[in-house]
Amino acid sequence: MSGVSHRTVAREAGLPATAAAYHFQGIEDLLTAALIRCMDEDTERMRVLTAETGGDALPKFAALMARVTREPGHLLAEYELYLLAAREPRLRESTDRWMAALADFARRHTDDPVRVEMLVGLVDGLLLQGLLRDDPPSAERFEAILRTALGS
Repeated sequence: MSGVSHRTVAREAGLPATAAAYHFQGIEDLLTAALIRCMDEDTERMRVLTAETGGDALPKFAALMARVTREPGHLLAEYELYLLAAREPRLRESTDRWMAALADFARRHTDDPVRVEMLVGLVDGLLLQGLLRDDPPSAERFEAILRTALGS
């Protein structure tokens, strides 16, 4: 996040240098918008997985986890923004939606409230650890961990 500026954002987006400054008053506003968008995209992915019928969604979720840990750019930025929400309580509404979506997904697989809470924390921990590994877990490994956590 330290390298974020209106100019670099505009360059990455292929827009004129003043475009980001026109839409966002400051870098904090830009980062806030990015956090909300990332969390909303992740929340929607979880809601789609939760709503799937006629099959086991755990392998799809595990495959998604494996994919994002092997392409860490987006995930790393997302966790930097996630930490911004830890410092800025006003930003927690979007992170709360993400954690609620994870809990809803877990409830599809267990009715044990402790396992639900455990899965919510476990997912973030696994994804963060995936950022620290040269060889993050495979989809199969993520699935085994999720199944064990959910008791299925």
